[in-house]
Amino acid sequence: MTGDQPQAVARLAEGVRNDLTYQTMLGVTGSGKTFTMANIVQEVQRPTLVMAHNKTLAAQLASEFKEFFPHNAVEYFVSYYDYYQPEAYVPQSDTYIEKDSSVNEELDKPCLSAKCPPDYTTGCPVVALFSLIYGLGDPRDYFNLVAQVKVGEEQSRSRLMRQLVDMQYERNDMNLARGKFRIRGDTLEIIPAYEEAAVRVQFWGDEVERIVQLDPLTGEMLADMAEIAIYPANHFVTSKDKLDAAVNDIRVELEERLAELRAGGKILEAARLESRTHYDLEMLQETGFCSGVENYSRHLARRAAGSSPWTLLDYFPEDYLMFVDESHMTLPQVRGMYHGDMSRKRTLVDFGFRLPSAMDNRPLNFEEYEDHINQVVYVSATPGPFEMKRSAMTVEQVIRPTGLLDPTVEVKPTEGQIDDLLQQIKERIERSERCLVTTLTKRMAEELADYLSEMGIRNNYLHSDIQTLDRIEILRDLRLGVFDVIVGINLLREGLDLPEVSLVAILDADKEGYLRSNTSLIQTIGRAARHANGQVIMYADRITDSMRQAIDETNRRRAIQDAFNKQHGIEPQSIQKEVHDITEGIKTISENRARYQVVRSEMSRADMYRVVKDLEGQMKEAAKSLQFEKAAQFRDEIFELRRLLVLEEKVLTPAAFGAEE
Repeated sequence: MTGDQPQAVARLAEGVRNDLTYQTMLGVTGSGKTFTMANIVQEVQRPTLVMAHNKTLAAQLASEFKEFFPHNAVEYFVSYYDYYQPEAYVPQSDTYIEKDSSVNEELDKPCLSAKCPPDYTTGCPVVALFSLIYGLGDPRDYFNLVAQVKVGEEQSRSRLMRQLVDMQYERNDMNLARGKFRIRGDTLEIIPAYEEAAVRVQFWGDEVERIVQLDPLTGEMLADMAEIAIYPANHFVTSKDKLDAAVNDIRVELEERLAELRAGGKILEAARLESRTHYDLEMLQETGFCSGVENYSRHLARRAAGSSPWTLLDYFPEDYLMFVDESHMTLPQVRGMYHGDMSRKRTLVDFGFRLPSAMDNRPLNFEEYEDHINQVVYVSATPGPFEMKRSAMTVEQVIRPTGLLDPTVEVKPTEGQIDDLLQQIKERIERSERCLVTTLTKRMAEELADYLSEMGIRNNYLHSDIQTLDRIEILRDLRLGVFDVIVGINLLREGLDLPEVSLVAILDADKEGYLRSNTSLIQTIGRAARHANGQVIMYADRITDSMRQAIDETNRRRAIQDAFNKQHGIEPQSIQKEVHDITEGIKTISENRARYQVVRSEMSRADMYRVVKDLEGQMKEAAKSLQFEKAAQFRDEIFELRRLLVLEEKVLTPAAFGAEE
C-alpha cells in the first residue's frame, strides 16, 4: 500500500471493529479504491458484500478481487438474464405484454454459488449488482433442502434421488449437464447447479462407499471427498406442505378479489383474473411450477401481506460488511427500483391480470434495504449529501500511487471560446496529447464536431445513440491517435480510462443542471487526472456555486498531493497503459461484422441458421468470461439476423432456433 491507502485502511478497519454502522471513503480517481477495499476485508476478516450499479463495473470489481484473493472463492451475483421483458399492461391501447426472458446459465451458476454459506464463513467477498434487492425465496426453505452426503453413512440411493428431485434437479441418464443427475447401477452422478465439476456418489447397499469429484467431459477423477453438501438447483424452492397451503390461500384470495371486482362492475377483469388464476393453480398442483410463479411468492413463502421479500441480504450472516461502490450512482438506483416496479404491478392488479398479492413480489424499498444493513462503507470520488450526512466517519484517499496531481482548472469567458478552444487543441496535438470537449446539447456537439473537421482537426462525436462496443472503438481510436478530439455531452460513463487525455474543455460551464452540478463537474475534471499535464478549461461568463465548489475541491486535493510529492521527492508520471486493455475482442467483433455482411447477401437460409447458433455459443462464452459488452454485440447481431429471416418467411417457425427459444 502507498500514498493514503495505509491510513484509509487503518481508520476504516478500526471503524468496523468499533461497530460504526455508516462510513464513507472519498477516494479520487486513480487512487486505488478497490485495493483499499480488499485490504479492509483482509484486516477485519468479515463476510463481505460489494455492491455495484452496473454489470461492467461489477465484472471489473470481481476480476480485481479474484486477483487480490487468489486462494479464496470470490463470488459474483448479477441478474442472470440475457434478456428480460417484464409482464405489463398498457390501458391506453389495451395492450398486454407477456413476460419473456432468457436465462444465461453461465450467470445463473455464480448467482447460485453466491448463496452457499461456506463462502461467507471464510470472509470472501461477494460482488453483486443492485439486483440483490430483488426476491430470492426463503433462505430457511433453501437450506432445509440441502442434501448432506458423507462417506460411510447409511443413505438410501432412492431416498437421495427423491431429495434431488425435490431440490429441482432433473434426472437424465443420457446427458449429464448442470442441474441434472443420472443413475448407473449403484452409482449416482450429478453436476450441482453452481459448479463446473461433477460429483460421483458410489453406494454399497444402503451405505455411501465413496464420493469422487470428476471432470464431466473426460471422466477424469479430480479428488476424493469425505463429504459433500448439495444445494438446490433453483433460487426458488419450497416444501410440498407449503405448496399445498399456498394453493388454498390463493383460492381464498381469488374468491375475495372476484367478489370485489364484480361488485365494482368490472366483469371483464373478473373473468380474466378467474381464468388466469385457475390455470396457474392447476399447473402448480400438477407440476409444482407455473409461468409467473414469482407473483405467488408471498403465499409460497408463507409471508404476511406487505412484508419484505427474502433477498440475497437474508443469506448473509448478521455480522457481514457491505461496500457500496460509486455510491453516488448506486444508491439512487436502489431508491428508484421499488417505485418503478410498484407502478407496473398496480396496473396489472387493477385490470385483472394478477391478484393483489402479486404486489408483494417486489424489490426492497429503500427503508427495508437500510434495515438489512449491518455495517456499510460508501465508496466514491464524489459522495452524495446522503452518504456524507449519514456517515459517522469520512476517510479521504487523495494521494495517488503514481504521484499524479489533480488537473489545473482555468475559467475563461465564452466570448471567442471556439477560437480559443481550437488553439488549445492544436497545442495538445503538437505534443501528441488528446482532448475531450463536453457540451450541453446534441445540436451544439454536432455543430462543433463539424466545425473542428472543417478546421482540419481529427475528431469524433460521442452520443447516446452509439452502441456500447462502437463507443469503445471510438475511445480506442482516440488513444491510438486516429482522432485527437472527442466531442460529447455526457462523458462520465464507466470505461473512460484515457491516460493520453491532457485537456478537458467544458463549454457552458455556468449553466446549472445535472451535467453542470458540483458532482458532475468533479467527475468530469477527473477525466484529465491521468496525465501529468492535465488541464481543465471551463468556458463561462460567471462562476456558479457548483463551479466554485468543484474548483475549490480540486485545488484542495491538488495542494495535498503536491505537498506529499515534495515531501517524499516524487515526480508525477503519466500512466502508461496498453491500448489492448480497453479494446479486447474488438478485432474479432470487427471481423465477425464483415462476415455477417457476406452472410446477409450470399448465404442460404440453412447457413444463416447455423451462423445464428454459432453466435449464440459465442455470446454465452463472452458472458461466461464476464465480457458483457462483447456479449451484447453478439446478441444484437443475432437479433438482426433473426429479423431478416422473419422478413423472408413472414412467419417464424418455433423449430427454427431450437427449443431454448
